[in-house]
Amino acid sequence: MDSVHIVCDARDMTMADDLRLFAVLIYAHDSAHALDATPAELAEPNGHADELKAAGAMTAAYAFTPRELAVSIREGGVTPGPFIDAPAIVVGVYVIEAPDLDAALEIAATNPAIRGVGGVEVRPIHSGGVVER
Repeated sequence: MDSVHIVCDARDMTMADDLRLFAVLIYAHDSAHALDATPAELAEPNGHADELKAAGAMTAAYAFTPRELAVSIREGGVTPGPFIDAPAIVVGVYVIEAPDLDAALEIAATNPAIRGVGGVEVRPIHSGGVVER
């Protein structure tokens, strides 16, 4: 197995302009990012991502595929589907820079997933970063 090297030790997560990193976990009934999703179906989530990028707030983003493609692993074995079968599941995550939690919450509150059964969860990032292999 190749070794990995963490490029950024993010333990205190203080960034260049006194910004910190926050993960925004997106919850919805299911992901809009189906393998056959049309540009029209992705217009709202992609438009939101474009706005965050233009504002300089987003540093990384990952949209997950629908729940039907999830596979869960537990001590007892492998099962199809999300880890928890719930009305809302994690459908994506993005990382934002903000000076504090209040500012991160303000940014995250613009996510269209907060309508309906969905929502977002904001967590300060403790450590990690991009890895080199």
